[in-house]
Amino acid sequence: MTHTLVILTKNEIEGLNAIFPKIDRSLFCEILALDGGSSDGSIAFYASHGIYPPTRQKILYGDCFRYAANHAKGDTVTFFRPDGNEDPSDLPKLIKKIEAGADHVIASRFLPESRNEEDDQVIKLRAWANRSLTWLANAFFRKKGPYITDTINGYRIIRTQALKDLHLDAPRFSIEYQMTIRSWKLGHRMEEVPTIEGNRIGGQVKAQSIPVGIDMVKTLFHEKAIGLSFAKSGLMSGTEGL
Repeated sequence: MTHTLVILTKNEIEGLNAIFPKIDRSLFCEILALDGGSSDGSIAFYASHGIYPPTRQKILYGDCFRYAANHAKGDTVTFFRPDGNEDPSDLPKLIKKIEAGADHVIASRFLPESRNEEDDQVIKLRAWANRSLTWLANAFFRKKGPYITDTINGYRIIRTQALKDLHLDAPRFSIEYQMTIRSWKLGHRMEEVPTIEGNRIGGQVKAQSIPVGIDMVKTLFHEKAIGLSFAKSGLMSGTEGL
């Protein structure tokens, strides 16, 4: 199998400097740098390492997933953010799982061997919200296979054809939640690997908890209402100009 790595950034130069050298580039047939309009030197960093973003920059978050579905050359796509939260040493583990037969593998922050960024805090609002949304998604959509403990985490690998079949159209940061739900709907073999979520390195948090939480609740009930109609259209949503 061949593998595409998609790096998602917007003003993450500190993270790129610290994390990018730890990525084993030999694992991937290509690296796509999808950037939301950085002004901190991230684009120059990519160029200095022989990686060029697509002509269309300032790409919207949801469009990154649709772009990857349409343009990835590898048999799989891995989504990665170099902000310090995601551990590049997990990349071989994700690849190993999918080469063993999985369709969609998520790096989970909630397995026994994992760490969530909020584990050291007394009040874990983000983690509690994540666990609640995860329980609901499992209850509504999981028909077989293991309980998925982290339906929301963006650090994941998926077969490229499976990604295309999802016809993703969710807004903003709820798109990973939609990925998990629609994979269940289509009967994809889903698995997880434990991950240690590190602390953020520089930059600013892009996903604000309350708006993102509202989007995810809307996505949950929307997916319950539409069933498999997204798969019957045979059309990829929102790909104009990508």
